[in-house]
Amino acid sequence: MDVAGIVAEYNPFHGGHAYHIAQTRRALGQCAVAAMMSGNFVQRGACAIFDKWTRARAALEGGADLVLELPTVYAMSSAEGFAKGAVGLLAAMGVVTHLSFGSECGDANALRRVAACLDSAPYQAELRRLLDGGSPFAVCRQAAVEALLGRDAAVLLARPNNNLGVEYIRALDALGSPIRPVSIFRAGAGHDGGGHPNYPSASFVRGQILSGALPADNPASLTYCERAVLARLRVMTAEDWALLPDSGIPEGLPQRLVRAAEQASGLEDFYALAKTKRYAHARIRRLALWAFLGLRERDRPAHPPYLRVLGANGTGRALLREMKARAALPVITKPAHGKGLLLLELEARCTDLYQLCRETPGPCGLEWSSNPVMV
Repeated sequence: MDVAGIVAEYNPFHGGHAYHIAQTRRALGQCAVAAMMSGNFVQRGACAIFDKWTRARAALEGGADLVLELPTVYAMSSAEGFAKGAVGLLAAMGVVTHLSFGSECGDANALRRVAACLDSAPYQAELRRLLDGGSPFAVCRQAAVEALLGRDAAVLLARPNNNLGVEYIRALDALGSPIRPVSIFRAGAGHDGGGHPNYPSASFVRGQILSGALPADNPASLTYCERAVLARLRVMTAEDWALLPDSGIPEGLPQRLVRAAEQASGLEDFYALAKTKRYAHARIRRLALWAFLGLRERDRPAHPPYLRVLGANGTGRALLREMKARAALPVITKPAHGKGLLLLELEARCTDLYQLCRETPGPCGLEWSSNPVMV
């Protein structure tokens, strides 16, 4: 049986995600679906609105067969780092045959062409030339691709899911993986879009939950622990900021972050004070969250050291049995099995701090007492 890997946040799981899973099965036949899902913190530099076990259950009820965790140090990375971590884990499972992702273009071949360009020597030379002009990386990246492949190819990078798809393909190529990419056309509201009768954007759903328009049990948001985050940011020195990933040392970003923290009255104020055309908003948000969680660049291994199971159904449990013989990394199915693993110990700290982000703060220790969801 084919096994489709899906990289996801499911923040929260909604109709568009169920559609993606269904369309993946339509494209591949009755395949198994394994989701590599961000834990309690997500790529845009925020906490997930529901904890990882709640979201894993929703994914299983929505069509996934197996849910594994993308550790926080990869989940809260740039698109490239996010993709490398997730794809590396999917490959390490030893059972995944396809990588399915949603995109605005729905054309894996078009994205593969852009991916090959980004890994070429002419692209690197053109990118360096453009960056020397002081423009933001994303702008220079797209302009370099346009110079080499033309506007139609370059404009693909202007859409967030196309961009992630390109990074997934690059990660597969870097590994020399036989996993085949499959792109599903994204239906409904776009990334950070609004409502839709069947497929709203996740940001719209989160807004409805936090406003009270949709009932939810104890959702999470950084606004609930804003002063705790600011307290951490205010004691950060430039040397502390320099230890974080993507900290912009050559451009003087650590000093700018210190000044922003000294002046900011809230998190949105901090982001606005630190942001420039060169430093994207999402990058600043991730840096602030890395600081709050007490993580450093050195805490992110070059390669993920384990596969952590968050949930499974019957088909997923059969996949786990197959992974025992074929996986390239230890498979952790019980909390006790993770004791002593440095990265999982750090994950436990992140989960403890996540509890402060809940509307009603929760207790510490859930990382070691919460078993995978089985349905």
